[in-house]
Parts: sequence; C-alpha cells; structure tokens
Amino acid sequence: MTTQERTPQSTGEVELAISGMTCASCAARIERKLNKLDGVVATVNYATEKAKVSIPDGVDPQQLVEAVEAAGYSATLPKTEREGSADQPESGEADDPTRSLRQRLVVSAVLSVPVIAMAMVPALQFTYWQWISLVLAAPVLVWGALPFHKAAWTNLRHATATMDTLVSMGTIAAFLWSLYALLFGTAGVPGMTHPFELTIQRMSGDGSIYLEVAAGVTTFILAGRYFEARSKRRAGAALRALLELGAKDVAVLRDGREVRIPTAELAVDDRFVVRPGEKIATDGVV
Repeated sequence: MTTQERTPQSTGEVELAISGMTCASCAARIERKLNKLDGVVATVNYATEKAKVSIPDGVDPQQLVEAVEAAGYSATLPKTEREGSADQPESGEADDPTRSLRQRLVVSAVLSVPVIAMAMVPALQFTYWQWISLVLAAPVLVWGALPFHKAAWTNLRHATATMDTLVSMGTIAAFLWSLYALLFGTAGVPGMTHPFELTIQRMSGDGSIYLEVAAGVTTFILAGRYFEARSKRRAGAALRALLELGAKDVAVLRDGREVRIPTAELAVDDRFVVRPGEKIATDGVV
C-alpha cells in the first residue's frame, strides 16, 4: 500500500496548551497577542484550550509561551510522544480540573443556601440572623470566589476586563455594602427584618443587606464553571479513546525489507504493509 499524495505538514507548526481562559474573549486576546509576532499566524480554540501556531524558520517556540504569559495566561509546549506516554497513566487523576471546582462548589452551596433562604423568607429571620448570614457568606466570597478574584486581578494588571472582572466586582460590591449597612447603618440592629417585596420603595439603603447576592452569584457561577469543565473533560476523554483505536506503528518497505516505524514518521510515497485484521495507519492507495 502506498500513502496518498497530501499536503505535508509544515515543520513550523506548534500546538500550545493554554490554561487560564475563562471565556471566548480570553481566546481572542491570546490570538491577537500571538499574531502580533512577526510571521506568526495563530488560531486559539477556547473549547479545546489549544492554540495552533504557524511560525517561520528561526523562531523559538519559547517566544510563543512568553507572549501568552505576557497576556496574563499560561501556555505549555507539546510533549514528545515518549513523555506523553509516560505521563498518561497519571493524567486521569492528577490533572483533574474539576476536582478543585467541585470542592469550591459543594462548600459554597452548603453555605449559600441558608443565606439565600433567610434573605428571601421573613419567617426564617430570627434575631441576629443578618450576622449569621455575614459569617456564612464571607467564606463563599473569599475562598469560593477566589479564582474569579485572581483572574480579575490578572486582567487588571494587563488593563483588560473579562467575565471574571464582572463577577468579582459585583460580588465584592454587594458584600462591602452589606458590611457597611451592618456596621454603620441600621441593618445590624437586633430584630431587623428583610422582607421580600416586588415593589420599589424610597429608602436610605443603609438598612438593606445583599449577602445573598454575593453568595448566590458566586455559587451559580461556580456551578456553571464546574459543569462546563466536566463536559469538556468527558469530551476530551472520548476523543482520546477514539485516537487510541488508531495504529501506533506501521511496517514500511525499505529496500525490500519491512521496517516498523511510528505512524507519525510516514511520508508521501512510502509503501507499507497491511496484513489481514491490522489497522490501516493512514490514507493510501492499494
């Protein structure tokens, strides 16, 4: 069997693994940063967290990593086939991106549900309930929303804004106003109630707290991030399992003898042997 004529892959192509992206605007920002390099053509995929970059001869791939890091994100160069096979057994457990998200989501949900319930149901507003809400909401804002605050700070240092910036600013504003109302307003007095109303009334505002907003928004965003990360992980695992079905090596005819080489080393016009029941390594002509 002879391999079919095809466009050879450029030796100047590099695929980077990008981390730290939280929305499509992050991918667009990295893409613009890479394309500013001389002779570089980059395409960043937010769903796969990969960047395919075409670089001219003489360009060090490490410059691509530095450009991504200058934009506030992280990038790693592709591993060799030997390194990838050695790390494969541990990748399923050690590199689980959903583990930390799941921990933050569970803890934040357990703490947020009582805060939201007390804020929405006047019957649950016992004496000093507002201070209990403060104690429960503080860990959610500080620890549960920590990834959002870190990303917002990174974006701020690079004079940019993303969805994390909105989440961080919104939750911090709600928490700080609630803290002000409790300490310096009338919201902290014993027996204060927070009725749930759909009408708008004129008031000073220092008697209202919004701790349920800070805790609830954080929990909902964490839930969305967790389900997104889990779906991407499952899709990637299915794709890797599909690729595992392909042939890893092939018997190539060299000077009348069969020589087994990795499928990645096949070139145009190579002749290789496919025995009954074997997997065909690539497209070709029988």
